[in-house]
Amino acid sequence: MVWVRLPVYVYKRNDTFYFSRSIPSDLQRRFKKRKIEVSLQTKLESKAAKSAAALSDRLKRYWDSIRMEMIYSRELGLPAAPQAKRQTSSDFSDFSLADALSLYHRLKGAGKTKLFFEVSGRSIRYLTECLGHDNLLMLEVSDAGQFRDFLFDRGMSSSSVKRVFSSVRAIVNLAIREQGIAVSNVFSGTYIPEDALKRKRPPIPMDTLRQVQSNCRGLNDEPRWLIALISDTGMRLSEVCGLLVSDIHLDTTTPYIDLVEHPWRRLKTGPSKRQIPLVGFSLWAARQISYMDSDFAFPKYCRTNKCNANSASAALNKWLKPHVPEACVIHSFMHSIRDRLRAVECPADIIDAIGGWTTEGIGHQYGEGHDLKVTYSWMKKLIE
Repeated sequence: MVWVRLPVYVYKRNDTFYFSRSIPSDLQRRFKKRKIEVSLQTKLESKAAKSAAALSDRLKRYWDSIRMEMIYSRELGLPAAPQAKRQTSSDFSDFSLADALSLYHRLKGAGKTKLFFEVSGRSIRYLTECLGHDNLLMLEVSDAGQFRDFLFDRGMSSSSVKRVFSSVRAIVNLAIREQGIAVSNVFSGTYIPEDALKRKRPPIPMDTLRQVQSNCRGLNDEPRWLIALISDTGMRLSEVCGLLVSDIHLDTTTPYIDLVEHPWRRLKTGPSKRQIPLVGFSLWAARQISYMDSDFAFPKYCRTNKCNANSASAALNKWLKPHVPEACVIHSFMHSIRDRLRAVECPADIIDAIGGWTTEGIGHQYGEGHDLKVTYSWMKKLIE
């Protein structure tokens, strides 16, 4: 029989490596357990050895800091560490990133879509894969930089890295506050540089936009109604996908969409809730939708418990690709509407009101906003 010597403080259980180290006898009264054991989240011995060495080094420094605290308190007559720190040390081996994620889902997940749970879960999964452990209380400032580099090495753009950091930061922040853990959030203030992968989505040129709208009228089906509705409103794809037929008001002097939040589709910001005038091809698409025998404007992409904007994005961009310049996608219609409104000298705050964007400045937060007739008068200029 060949005996394999595992790295120090490492053992294997069901093909997964674990870290295990006894707490020094002089510190055991500060902990609930005599031994610290955590999963290293890997089946590779080389990775387990590296993670175990890092964890062992951190524990040693942590224990040294506790000993120094005890010396200060006993020999130098200085105040003992706050009770919060003692609570932290006693729970050192018990609170994991998985616990933090579960807490985040329980407290923040009410009314959220499936995407909320998928994104937060994936972000924590990236973090544990990077660090080789999931103990929240063993995080160090250097881990944030290591995690940033790990995400870039996966081929992510800077905007994607920032989204992952935002998710992880929120999860850790909530755990720290709710559990009364006396540690700082190491993911706050991490520098994330811009990169070459970031590129601004260009607007769709007017001649191309008119041809796309004409093609939509020719095909006259649900996906093309969706594109046409976006083309002359600049609405976000998720906003359109989650519409009810009853949100569309045609029997009025000023046809419009009453964009409100629904259980299956939340709105991105406060100003996203708005009334959007219907003109041109958007008005044509709205009329086609009004004849449907469905509560949902786009039942292909929306149900009572889910708005599948991602599926719509993939399908619509696939159709758009041969009809628009390179790098133009469904989101480009939002850029186009801003440029078109600028071209008719529409005031910036009215452009923001139409598109559901936040207008800078405290003064814009007061009052009821712009009347529908005002926004309609500017939208009509787009088709004159």
